[in-house]
Amino acid sequence: MANIKSQMKRNRQNEKRRVRNRTVKSELNTRVRKAGEAADAGADDTDEIVRAAIKRIDTAAAKGMLHKNTAARRKSRLIRRARTSA
Repeated sequence: MANIKSQMKRNRQNEKRRVRNRTVKSELNTRVRKAGEAADAGADDTDEIVRAAIKRIDTAAAKGMLHKNTAARRKSRLIRRARTSA
């Protein structure tokens, strides 16, 4: 445990961010997984599910959770997967 005041504050900040980031990442991964499953199954509402997943990817990139190139790569793969399954 840190005994330097600035480090104690840094630990509190990191914990807050970790909890916030965990929820964003969890929802992001869930949306992407559901979109992939819908694409593979050839579901009728695949476009809507993929659009929701892309929105979450963009949100995560805007919040700094994902690098912009990582977000672009994930979106590209997701769209490609949806198109080839359709």
